[in-house]
Amino acid sequence: MSIYPQKWHKPFVFSEDHAPIIEKILARYPKDRQQSAVMPLLDLAQRHCGGWLPQEAMEAVAKMLDMTPLQVWEVASFYTMFHLRPIGQHHIQVCRTATCHLRGAAALTKRCTEELGIEIGGCTSDQKFSLEEVECLGACVNAPLVQINDDYYEDLTPASLGTLLARLKNDKDIQAGSQTGRFSSAPHYYTPVPYKVKSGAKAPGASTASSEKAAVKKPVLKSLNKVAPSIRKKMKGPNNA
Repeated sequence: MSIYPQKWHKPFVFSEDHAPIIEKILARYPKDRQQSAVMPLLDLAQRHCGGWLPQEAMEAVAKMLDMTPLQVWEVASFYTMFHLRPIGQHHIQVCRTATCHLRGAAALTKRCTEELGIEIGGCTSDQKFSLEEVECLGACVNAPLVQINDDYYEDLTPASLGTLLARLKNDKDIQAGSQTGRFSSAPHYYTPVPYKVKSGAKAPGASTASSEKAAVKKPVLKSLNKVAPSIRKKMKGPNNA
């Protein structure tokens, strides 16, 4: 993606609805450290502009924080979360760092380019999809993954990514998170069981009374037959009964 600012060719102003949000952001920082708000304000401006930061928006943030436009541009051009040219309605970021690369990230990028007919850094003619590769997204345990707009889609294969793209093409919702159905980043054999509290007992953590502890059924591991026999006995101990 381009690191050089592009003009919007119209004045940029935050809306009246943004005023309390801006006030709350600035209140996080001491009076002599207001420039620390540059990143959250750029994020707010980017969302206001439909997903990208025109030059006019960066200049407005610079004026608000008593910074030079160059200083704001230096921040905006450093982080891949900021986009200095228009992006698609569904902006796809493929993580390419070591863990995802070893788990097949290149195949995900290939699926995107073939499915969407665009190259890395490109945008479809209908402005519905744009694509880029980024460095570590910080969810290595669920590699490989892509980020689409604000959400992560993990444990992907080219086939499961193709399914997501097909649904987006048809304006259908897609479910964020692991695409294999696993719970968070737990092993695939782990199935959480909801807490169950007997009538009249307090919620977990409300008390340490032994009677109330007994009233709570803790999450247990199912499919223990998939676990090595040497550790199965430990998993079936009193704490997981």
